Amino acid sequence: ELIRQGEALKRTEQMVDKMDQDLKTSQKHINSIKSVWGGLVNYFKAKPPESKPEQNGAPEYYANNRLKEAMMSSKEQESKYQESHPNLRKLDNSDNDFNKADLVSSVQRDAYPKNQQLRAYHQKIDNNLDEMSSGLSRLKSLALGLQTEIEEQDDMLDRLTKKVETLDVNIKNTDRKVRQL
Repeated sequence: ELIRQGEALKRTEQMVDKMDQDLKTSQKHINSIKSVWGGLVNYFKAKPPESKPEQNGAPEYYANNRLKEAMMSSKEQESKYQESHPNLRKLDNSDNDFNKADLVSSVQRDAYPKNQQLRAYHQKIDNNLDEMSSGLSRLKSLALGLQTEIEEQDDMLDRLTKKVETLDVNIKNTDRKVRQL
């Protein structure tokens, strides 16, 4: 949603720039109509550069890299989580539990109580804490990416606000000049 809003802001900013360019052209025409001298000045002034047309009417907008990386990392972690979660994984992975148990080193086994039931319980708690840690790190990276994107869009909104205010003043001045004609 945030990326879509960024695209909309970018399109809006480009439309405001186009409106400003059109307003400058209309100012030149008004000066030409007003007096012969204004027409001569406009004739010898350099032509404004033509703005290239939009391709397919959709400007390209790219979200910041931090957000993209966070989203990709989040999707990878989500798929890993779904593979390892007992209720979400495929039913034919029944031998994975045996392999996971073999990976626990003897050093880690010594850290758990000697009672087999307590050891299994502590291992389960540790596994759950690892999953929670992974999820929290994913949320943190997403939050940081969102924060960066929001800051960039906030800067874009500030620029857009200044442009719109300037454009509004210019439109009022142009309207006043047209009414005087």
